[in-house]
Amino acid sequence: MSQQSVLGAFVALLLALCPTLVMAQMAIPYGMSISLDNAKKVAAPALAEARKNNWTMAVAIVDTAGNLVYFEKMDGTQAASASIALDKARSAVAFKRPTKALQDALAAGGDGLRILGLTGAVPVEGGIPLVVDNKIVGAIGVSGGASNQDSQCAAAGAASMK
Repeated sequence: MSQQSVLGAFVALLLALCPTLVMAQMAIPYGMSISLDNAKKVAAPALAEARKNNWTMAVAIVDTAGNLVYFEKMDGTQAASASIALDKARSAVAFKRPTKALQDALAAGGDGLRILGLTGAVPVEGGIPLVVDNKIVGAIGVSGGASNQDSQCAAAGAASMK
């Protein structure tokens, strides 16, 4: 085997094991942005999930450009959660992936640490792209609890789009 083919095999192995592959964007194009009526329908099950678990949450729904379409904050939710929910939604739609993927890549270290240098990347669970007819129409962002609780509520909202 030549030195060049050994080097090529080594590079291929490194790429196969690289944590940044977790960061691969969803191969789904953007579609028409979510309407206000549909945004409200997405927020409702997210808020219902929060109420069911006695969590106080803020929920933001954004369009494909990251513009706010709908927002609701439950009474008693910490003030910071309002902007965090919006940031999570914007991150999910801009990077075409759930914010958990960013969190996982960052936690893996190595190349994943590059996420810290990406403007608008929120590496905390709770942001999920909204997909209709195989197109991203916006995203939901939820904040107020632990990140896994935020994600659980966001998933309940995102599931309503299917």
